[in-house]
Amino acid sequence: MARTTGVPVIVGNSYSKSQNGTISSKNMALVKFIILIPLLLALFALILHMSERSSDSVPFLAETGLINEKDFMREVDGIPKLEAMLTKKKSLGRKGDAFERSSKRQRPMPVSFENNIHLNLDPTEGERKKLKIAFMVTTSEHPDQIILWMGYHRAIGVSLFYIFAEGVAGLPESIEQLSKEPGVKVIPRDEELTQKQSTSRAWNETWLAGFFNKPCNHELFVKQSLNMEMGIQFAKEDSVDWVLHIDTDELIYPSGSESYSLIEVLQEVPDSVDLLIFPNYESLAEHEHVEDPFLEVTLFKKSYAHVNQKEYFSNYGVIARGNPNYFTTYGNGKSAARVKEGLRPNGAHRWHNYLSVPKEWSSEQAAVLHYTYNKFSDLKSRRDRCDCAPTKQDAEKCFILDFDRIAFLEASLKDDDELMDFFKERLVWNEKDVVLDLIHKGVFGRMYEPQLLIRGVKQALAKKKNTVNE
Repeated sequence: MARTTGVPVIVGNSYSKSQNGTISSKNMALVKFIILIPLLLALFALILHMSERSSDSVPFLAETGLINEKDFMREVDGIPKLEAMLTKKKSLGRKGDAFERSSKRQRPMPVSFENNIHLNLDPTEGERKKLKIAFMVTTSEHPDQIILWMGYHRAIGVSLFYIFAEGVAGLPESIEQLSKEPGVKVIPRDEELTQKQSTSRAWNETWLAGFFNKPCNHELFVKQSLNMEMGIQFAKEDSVDWVLHIDTDELIYPSGSESYSLIEVLQEVPDSVDLLIFPNYESLAEHEHVEDPFLEVTLFKKSYAHVNQKEYFSNYGVIARGNPNYFTTYGNGKSAARVKEGLRPNGAHRWHNYLSVPKEWSSEQAAVLHYTYNKFSDLKSRRDRCDCAPTKQDAEKCFILDFDRIAFLEASLKDDDELMDFFKERLVWNEKDVVLDLIHKGVFGRMYEPQLLIRGVKQALAKKKNTVNE
């Protein structure tokens, strides 16, 4: 029998052809349907992915600036990168413009610690227009820790601090101690502040409304946003160029600058750009007895924005370590904002503008280092927090971030020994081979500069204290 030729047609689990070797119209329709199946599945997956956001808990990015990991990945992939844009400009051979670096300068070092911590600027840099940078923070930390935190940031170029003080930081003796520091404005959370903020425009805006009348972390988020709004007014009065909202468990890491200087990083930003994102790195304890993270912790989990995407996704499960996400807490970084008319907070991490859509870039090297859950006491302090009952329902009401909810429940329902086991299992990285492998892959990194600078600041503050007591 002669063998026929033609294109096989799938019918059920077998192939068939029409008598003349062509595909019948009925079978052709079946082929088309089969071809469409993968496309339909892909579309279904996309719809599911887009619907993953919880509509009843955290409003979307465009409204609040608080976003989950997937949103941040999409956002940061589409934002121009400062260093890449500067390299592109330089490659065009343009001279004499804002992108042209000055001749290489000697690294300025912190000096005169016993008086005020500042940078020893050489004449070349001193003649340039210096940016005025202000930090604002809502804190209940002990004043000694706040002063140490300010000392580090003064050494990299921050000159003003607006401290919204509550708890221990808001005690009269703490306010007195902090107010003696140069460039510091302390705003206690008292009846006067509450009255001023009760008339804020934010109460009538939609971008913060999703957090109103909710307890614990939601209440803190609102307070931080209202404080940032007031900080913007202080910054305008002080003729500040750039502002950041940074917590006292965070340090700016100005990598990529010649002199470990935040001033240098922000001086590189073109005038047309309004916001610069500092992706966050998360500190990792390597033993369970950490007492001073700034001095003891040098290992960090890097942001998606700063690592190879293939390594990020292939190691995601190892790094998450049974926790809900890659980072235990937030993952969308913090941004610096150029002070201009219409500037407003967009949640505690970002900024927006009432008058126009701001132009936003991201840094490929500089970052914000977040020292979180490094001490066992950090985890234990979640116990019975915010007067919330230790139930899943209350945890969801009180806490915004997934791991904060887990930490609250674990701390509230377990005794100290059980909680220590959880701490070591989820938050302590003592497997040296695993750590080294992740460092080699670029998703973990060692940062020693903050530790060394903090050590110098701490020694200088001790010397200053001893001098005063003599």
